Amino acid sequence: MEREPYPSDLSDEQWLLIEPMVTAWKRERVARSATGDPGSCDLREVVNAIFCQNRTGCQWRYLPHDLPAWSAVFYYFGLWREDGLDQRVQELLRCQVRERARR
Repeated sequence: MEREPYPSDLSDEQWLLIEPMVTAWKRERVARSATGDPGSCDLREVVNAIFCQNRTGCQWRYLPHDLPAWSAVFYYFGLWREDGLDQRVQELLRCQVRERARR
């Protein structure tokens, strides 16, 4: 069963912009892991959960139950910050906004 979207969820267009970076990060991370297990989390839903937490300001443990487990979301959030993926995504989006504004 699909869940009802939250206002903070990524649109399909937004996900298409960042999905290649997120999946490339995941592929690289799995290649470096000892087990090679890719895990079972839907990374788009992880991003949606991070956006929900950011938008609402709720504590991690209070994330809605129909999003991935708060511990998994927090785990990915920490890894992405540590690996710099969050900054690379932000830079990509910033450059696209500047291009559209002809800067």
